[in-house]
Parts: sequence; C-alpha cells; structure tokens
Amino acid sequence: MTRIAAVRGALPPHRYRQAEITEALATMCLPEGTGRALLDRMHASAGVETRHLALPLDHYPKLDDFGAANDVFVAVAVDLAAEAVEAALGAAGLSTRDVDLIVFTTVTGLAVPSIDARLVGRLGLRADVKRVPLFGLGCVAGAAGIARVHDYLRGWPEHVAVLVSVELCSLTLQRDDASTANIVAGALFGDGAAAVVACGDARTGPGHGPRVVSSRSRLYPDSERVMGWDVRGSGFRIVLGANVPDVVREYLREDVRGFLAEHDLTLDDITAWVCHPGGPRVLEAVAETLELRPGALDLTWRSLAATGNLSSTSVLHVLRDTMAARPEPGSPGLMIAMGPGFCSELVLLEW
Repeated sequence: MTRIAAVRGALPPHRYRQAEITEALATMCLPEGTGRALLDRMHASAGVETRHLALPLDHYPKLDDFGAANDVFVAVAVDLAAEAVEAALGAAGLSTRDVDLIVFTTVTGLAVPSIDARLVGRLGLRADVKRVPLFGLGCVAGAAGIARVHDYLRGWPEHVAVLVSVELCSLTLQRDDASTANIVAGALFGDGAAAVVACGDARTGPGHGPRVVSSRSRLYPDSERVMGWDVRGSGFRIVLGANVPDVVREYLREDVRGFLAEHDLTLDDITAWVCHPGGPRVLEAVAETLELRPGALDLTWRSLAATGNLSSTSVLHVLRDTMAARPEPGSPGLMIAMGPGFCSELVLLEW
C-alpha cells in the first residue's frame, strides 16, 4: 500500500472576510440596475467566513480579458506550488532530489510548459523526474490525484511521488454576469494550493500518515452539464447545476457501501471521513445519504468556513487536518470528492 508521508497547504496572502468579497462582487458582477438580493442571500448562506485570493480585491477590475487573468494564474500558481511542495517534502524528511514523479492538477488556468515543468528548475527537482499534468477533473482531482499516484506506486514501490494542486478560482469569475451559477461560484470558491508526498511500499522513511488501500472512480450517466466550464473569450464560464445534491442522494450511498463491502467494511467502520467541501447543500446531502454521525464532517465544514471551496485543493486540506487529528491507528478512513463529469472518487485509507 502507498503511504502518505505528508500533506501541506499554501494560501495567498490576500485574505478577506466574506462580507468584503460580497461588496466587491456586487460591483463587478452585477450589471447596472440589477438587484443584489440573490447575491446577498447566496453569500450569506454559503457557510464561508473568510477566503484567500490570488490578488488584492481592487486588482480584479483591471483583469480585462482571459489572457491577463491567465498570466496571473501562471505566476501565482508557481509560487504557491513551490511553497506547498517544499513544506510537504520538509515535513516528510525528504529532499527535492528524492522525487521520482510529480502529478500536477488544476482546473482554473492554463500553462505550457505546465506548472510542474516550471517547478523542476525552481525547486531543483531531478531532470529525469516523471511529470503528469492533469486538467479538467475539477473538484474531484484531489482525491483522484491520490488514487492515480497510488496506482503508479504499486508499480514502482521504491519511488516517491508528489501530488500538487493549485486552484485560483477567483481568476475565473465572470464580470457583468448575474447568472445564478456565477453568483454561487462567487459565494463559494477561493484560492489555494496543496502538496501531498507519497511513498511506495518499498520506500522507508519518517512520517506517520495513512496508507492508501484502494480507490474507486465513478462516472454518472447523462450528467455532463451538471458541472464544468463553458470556455468563452472572457475565460471559463461556470456550469453549475442546481441538481448536484440530488445526484449525491441518488448514487453516493450505494457507491460507498459497495466499495466498502469489497474490503469487508461497512459505513459504521469508518473512523474518519475526508470529504471535499462542495458547499452546504452538498455536505448536507452527503451526511444525509450516508447517515453520518453528528460531527463526522466537522473538519470539512471548518475548511469551508476558513477558506471556501478550493476545488481540487480543498479535500487535501481536509486530509492534512484529519492527519493532524491522529485517527486511531489501524482504523479505516474514506476520502470522498465529486466533480465535473459528473463523477466521484473514493479513496480507502488505513490510519
């Protein structure tokens, strides 16, 4: 089994209270003469207290096209990724020269050469490091990234792999767009990064993180318009259906139960739920359909309040916080994330 040696996050320095962001977006996103009752209600009910942004709030009106926003993405993404990777490797007691594979995921910006390639010289990674840049998985990519790293390390058990996620969601916000989807996105999403260091079975070293036992991917039928991007001249315009909680209620329970049963486990056996903070309605649907005990998703709710939904980065922050809470050794945990497709990823952990 793959061992997760360390997880660390990195956040931009520009931190704002939700009310400050609400006021700024009312000016930027609502066409003149448009009422703001829906925006105020969505922001107040998002479960978010503070968020970190790639830029100071007053810089966003100056981003006049997709190219300008993407230039900021590349510069900030490299800085945050480097910070997260250095911190995670340090916590794992490893150096950049130990890294055999780096997987990079994002859905909020484009870069060629990719961000992982730019990290090689920045951090002093080996020239022969294997690189796998991923784009398009969205919120599910934190869990899916760990699953794919696990797949790799099963074949190369002596290797060290690093998963890096950077999501700068604020740079995708569409101005002069009063659609419900854009307003919801403006209420929920924040900016941040995370890095996970994982080691194969044959690699020994410090660290007391969980082991990855198995994973399961699930793509749901007729769900392509549930979540995603419409790419326009102004950048990424969000597709966000109101039926996400309904999809969770329809499919998640049987997916989880079936996956756990393959490992002779039940829902009651799970001691730690590492769940992506998709938003209040999604978290309520997860807790309801899985009949979770009170407090099971507390770390996820706290993450949502402190930083908002960081897309693929968020579930990795929740994993970091769960590891810090030290679940009972030997007990099973489950990581859950969902994203465009519409899809889910389940990762079974052993603490």
